[in-house]
Amino acid sequence: MDGAQDMGGVKGFGAVVAEADEPPFHAEWERRAFALTLAMAAPGGWNIDMSRFAREDRPPADYLSKSYYQLWIAGLERLMIERDLVSREEIEAGHALQPPKAGAQAKALPADAVAAMLRRGGLTAREPAGPARFVVGDRVRARTINPPTHTRLPRYVRGHVGEIALIHGCHVFPDSNAIGAGENPQWLYTVRFAGPELWGPDADPTVSVSVDAWHSYLEPA
Repeated sequence: MDGAQDMGGVKGFGAVVAEADEPPFHAEWERRAFALTLAMAAPGGWNIDMSRFAREDRPPADYLSKSYYQLWIAGLERLMIERDLVSREEIEAGHALQPPKAGAQAKALPADAVAAMLRRGGLTAREPAGPARFVVGDRVRARTINPPTHTRLPRYVRGHVGEIALIHGCHVFPDSNAIGAGENPQWLYTVRFAGPELWGPDADPTVSVSVDAWHSYLEPA
């Protein structure tokens, strides 16, 4: 999905200023936003790509006006409303107005299971249905696509030529997983793009950018 979340290579936002020794959370509510989003995935039945899409799929002015974890809260609210876990009236009130949805509490993530779940993460590797189309060293072009829903292919590499640097095996395809259309596992590659290929002849020739790209994002160059 093309939107304000895809800011790579976009001019006008100034330099990225790194915060020395930046903590994972700057306030306690951010920690809770992170925890609630993870905990609610079980009763809500959504996956990581659906969660990302819920945060990204909003008007640019809305997206850019929110901080990182404000977007997590906005995405969580949307996911819960869509699945009838809460109502808009309850969001506005800040507390439950109706009994919880049947079965939701039984699926909740127990507190003593959180640490193990975070260490394990969301496993996305799948058995391949066939051989990889590309090998390390192949030149490939990132396809020019503008899907209306979630995608992991940045706009700034679309149409540009790079080289396969790594092959990661077969993984869940986020574009279909985000809309409930199945995992559609595909081969996943790291593609290295030279700076001048992306930014023009005045770019530093020693700079390169590596992007993880699924099979259907690429075509032979």
